[in-house]
Amino acid sequence: MDPATMRERLAFAPVARLATVGRVATPHLVPCCHVLIGDVVYTAVDDVKPKASLALRRLENLRAEPRAALLVDHYDDDWSTLWWVRVDGSARLLDGGEEREHSLDALVEKYPQYARARPPGTVIALDITRWTAWP
Repeated sequence: MDPATMRERLAFAPVARLATVGRVATPHLVPCCHVLIGDVVYTAVDDVKPKASLALRRLENLRAEPRAALLVDHYDDDWSTLWWVRVDGSARLLDGGEEREHSLDALVEKYPQYARARPPGTVIALDITRWTAWP
């Protein structure tokens, strides 16, 4: 898959899966809303969907091990249309500042639900170091 198609599919996919690993090397995978800006993927901890706390395992994992992966995919009964794009990188946790606000503005633009309830939690910035795709 060419780089432009990978970027487009990652950017426009409505949901992604974020993979992190904790201190004891236990994988942790969660669906998330995301936005691509340049070579950074952003996802925020929101309070729209039910959560016990804004202190989530994914944040704890990224503090211990910043390497992470994010996957978007398309499934259809017509298997000739299947595809996936995965990015690997190093995550930074943004609890304030201009980059966090800019990423939240982009998330609000992509997801109307965030316009009604701007995410109050930490923003994860995944600096992409590797792109992989299929087919």
